[in-house]
Amino acid sequence: MTSGLIDAPPTSSSPPRRRWLRRLAVGAGATVLLVTAAGVGVVLKLTGNVRHIDVTGELGATRPPKVAMTSVNVLIVGSDQRDGKNARYGHRIEGERTDTIMLAHLSSRRDDAVVVSFPRDSVVRLPACRPREGHSGQQPHVGMINESFNNGGIACIWKTVESLTGIHIDHFVKVDFSGFKSMVDAIGGVEVCLSRRVDDDKAMLHLPAGRHTLNGERALGYVRARYSFGDGSDIGRIQRQQRFIASMVKKVMSGDTLTDPARLIGFLDAGTRAVTTDPDFTLGVMKDLAESLQGLNAGRIRFITTPWHYSTTQPGRVEWERPQADRLFRIVARDGSLDGVRGGQTRVPRSEVAVELRNGTYRRGIATEVAAALEQRGYHVTEVGDTARKPYRKSVILYGTNGEARVPTLARDVRTATPRAVPGARTARLVLVVGDDWRGLKPLDPADSEALKGFDATHDTCAAT
Repeated sequence: MTSGLIDAPPTSSSPPRRRWLRRLAVGAGATVLLVTAAGVGVVLKLTGNVRHIDVTGELGATRPPKVAMTSVNVLIVGSDQRDGKNARYGHRIEGERTDTIMLAHLSSRRDDAVVVSFPRDSVVRLPACRPREGHSGQQPHVGMINESFNNGGIACIWKTVESLTGIHIDHFVKVDFSGFKSMVDAIGGVEVCLSRRVDDDKAMLHLPAGRHTLNGERALGYVRARYSFGDGSDIGRIQRQQRFIASMVKKVMSGDTLTDPARLIGFLDAGTRAVTTDPDFTLGVMKDLAESLQGLNAGRIRFITTPWHYSTTQPGRVEWERPQADRLFRIVARDGSLDGVRGGQTRVPRSEVAVELRNGTYRRGIATEVAAALEQRGYHVTEVGDTARKPYRKSVILYGTNGEARVPTLARDVRTATPRAVPGARTARLVLVVGDDWRGLKPLDPADSEALKGFDATHDTCAAT
């Protein structure tokens, strides 16, 4: 006979299963609270890192209209204010200077991005700017574009870029030297490839030729150096900066960074400490913008230098190439696609062709002149020098196995140069030897739309060397 107690649970104030469930719930709740608290702490920390400057009242009443309402245009300026942590990077100077002026355009559908660089030596018409916080202000005049930042700070360079391009700017980001270094270090360095050894005391950069992963200190020297690379021009430095940023973008968007919480938070912490923005460009806005860009892959980020030519009235300065520059600005302002200007070409674009110049003549400075002309067309000039023997009667394009596909691009632009394979060579870099028969480059076809073509962020910085 069953008492009815045989299957009853043991007498206790809490059954074991219920106690286990309750403990689990309490533990899970505590974990959630800890994670939430940690997340809130991170957000508060990152929010507190960002500095803001309100300049909207200084932009004037005649700003360009916002045509594509959901696209986003962000002005990016590199600041080399040389005080505090930045004092070691050159002679102490009052105020701020900039070698880097860019405009990042994010398409309305967030499936495309363009980063336009403006050469700092560009001779342009500058607008009036009021004095502001240590800046003397600026009267309307023709001068170099980076004068606006020196004279009137971020408000003035914002106003200048809008007046020159007709593009409505939504936000600005100013990045300083020390912050840039921290961002590079936070992602474990960025890879670059050097075609030859670099020894630059001013940039504090000493590296052998080859592939390197640069830490923050060396990365800063790499993007700031000028005279130790290529032909020593500012255009060459812009091309190097673009390639470095492209390599950095690939690293940030890679699984190595996005799936590593510690590394990602470290990068976000360094990044927010490095920047000053307008008050409307809050961390929340940045987060929403980043989430909207999740479908954007690195291959849809293109880097373009404003089409230019060397000034005929101010040696060493550059002027913007018309109408190509205006066409580029219209496309960006209207949120148009650069795919339409690619012309269906299958050859390697100029921006992905690395060229080494060699003077095979007794004409002094000819290689530097040719390098400048090639850079104007968008080529990446890696080095300028002399041949071991002289003279070369004929100009030649020397190439290895990996560079054969790039030869038609260069051959299409030069009047006289015979391609010649170098047995056993595997480099992708081309060597243009200027001979006695050199007659310059062919005229640029006005219909040639490649002046608007950049390279995307999947570009291998070592592939062309």
